[in-house]
Amino acid sequence: MDVLVLGFCLVLGLLHTTEGKILRPGRLPPHIVFVMVDDQGFNDIGYHGSEIHTPVLDKLAGEGVKLENYYVQPICSPSRSQLMTGRYQIHTGLQHSIIRARQPLCLPPDIPTLPERLRQAGYSTHMVGKWHLGFCRPECLPTSRGFQSFLGSLTGSGDHFNFQSCDGTEACGFDLHDGDRPAWELSGNYSTRLYTERVKEILRHHDQRKPLFLYVALQAAHTPLQAPGHLLRRYQTLGNRPRRHYAAMVSGIDESVGEIVSELQGRGYYNNSVLIYSSDNGGQPLSGGCNWPLRGGKGSYWEGGVRAVGFVHSPLLKRKGVVSQALIHVSDWYPTLLSLAGYRESDSSPLDGQDVWGAVSSGLPCPRTEILFNIDPVSRRHGEVDPRLLTLNGFGIWDTGVRAAIRVGDWKLLTGNVGDGDWFPPQTMPGGPQQWQGMEKRRDQRGKSVYLFNVTADPYERADLAEARPEVVKMLLTRLAEYNRTAVSPRNPPDDPMADPQLHGGVWTPWLGQEEEGDEGDDEEPDSINRKPRSKSTCKVCKLRALFKKVGTRMQRATLFL
Repeated sequence: MDVLVLGFCLVLGLLHTTEGKILRPGRLPPHIVFVMVDDQGFNDIGYHGSEIHTPVLDKLAGEGVKLENYYVQPICSPSRSQLMTGRYQIHTGLQHSIIRARQPLCLPPDIPTLPERLRQAGYSTHMVGKWHLGFCRPECLPTSRGFQSFLGSLTGSGDHFNFQSCDGTEACGFDLHDGDRPAWELSGNYSTRLYTERVKEILRHHDQRKPLFLYVALQAAHTPLQAPGHLLRRYQTLGNRPRRHYAAMVSGIDESVGEIVSELQGRGYYNNSVLIYSSDNGGQPLSGGCNWPLRGGKGSYWEGGVRAVGFVHSPLLKRKGVVSQALIHVSDWYPTLLSLAGYRESDSSPLDGQDVWGAVSSGLPCPRTEILFNIDPVSRRHGEVDPRLLTLNGFGIWDTGVRAAIRVGDWKLLTGNVGDGDWFPPQTMPGGPQQWQGMEKRRDQRGKSVYLFNVTADPYERADLAEARPEVVKMLLTRLAEYNRTAVSPRNPPDDPMADPQLHGGVWTPWLGQEEEGDEGDDEEPDSINRKPRSKSTCKVCKLRALFKKVGTRMQRATLFL
């Protein structure tokens, strides 16, 4: 009898070990590897016809499910925040731009993250690569947001070899962290190579009796365009120097993913694993990326900025070797992966993401029918309000001067300044194919604030139907207004001069809350490892230095115009 009771208790313990966590009995939940690459354009992968060689990615995608109706956000932080929370930007206060290095801002601490929930589901969680979700306070760091280990960068970009990162020209510092400490000893390694080796190390030492979540956020192929010589030599014939370096970086990504998959196979993870590959936004044409034949690029809400390279590779897929046209958004991975992990949300906070595993794996109807890309009220400068944008262009429903974009079914609506709307054919500089010559190349119409496209019939956004289909425009403007009623206030604080790495031993590191630490009367020198000032007097000196530096920088700028 005691044995039966004990067994029953053990089963209950497995099924309900924490609030909100429901693990499926029997099979171990799958190991999850999410690879997010930086600034890879729609045309920057072999199976989309690119001249960049990506044999590993092509094979993995070809044996899995290619996501050809897959969307992300046009810039870094928004895509990453929606992956981590399953919530649109309007519901996290991150509607405007990226999180800048000196901005006292981070992913809201009261919103649960994907790794936090996966840990509650019994997963080990590890991250390598680019965070870019804020680090002003220690509680904003990846290791405070659900990851048990972290090796990577906190800011948005930096040198791929020495890990120096600059915010503007006046604030530069070291940005490679192992946990919560600067990893000075790892400087000199190429970022893609370094992160790949850390992933392999994690796979070697992980206890396979626990499911594993690996978030591999590679820094490539973001600027600065840097790659080892053996990768650059593959593209010697490319006459476009930025494209040559960019292509070499993408080839490095291809090698990295190949090594990770080989390690999964060699260590016994592979048969119970799910690999998801995603770019964080469209490519930047001026920095070597290519989204052809889509319109626009990184930073814009045109298809070239938000329609991404993405695929799923897994032995657990019920359909393999297929192309999926299911409408999927980066926010969908949060509920999808939690469902795969056997976790059920216990709180009532609504998610914007949908569980799309049935659509991906089995070809079932996709629950997602629309995507709100964003509503950015900060996009309009003070004094730019024009009543006609509401009364005429917006039919009294929506102020079309506000930067916003939404897709509902086949229809996509854009309002406000949605970014550069040119088409950037491959190799527009010397040495590339010439079939693009003579194509239509135009700037956005001056003063235009509403665009409408049927992106199923016209994925290249050439036929603006805003005037021809006013009833569709009204319907989508109404949806924007409905979404806007659920939005939280944008959080867009000004830069804080106290964040300057020169005040913290030359390292980008959390800088808020340090005065409180000094209230205990500790007048010691700054800690030699983390370079954090502790005492009140030290903080006062820091503030004076920051003020002098800020004034000095402004004076230098002023002299340029004398």
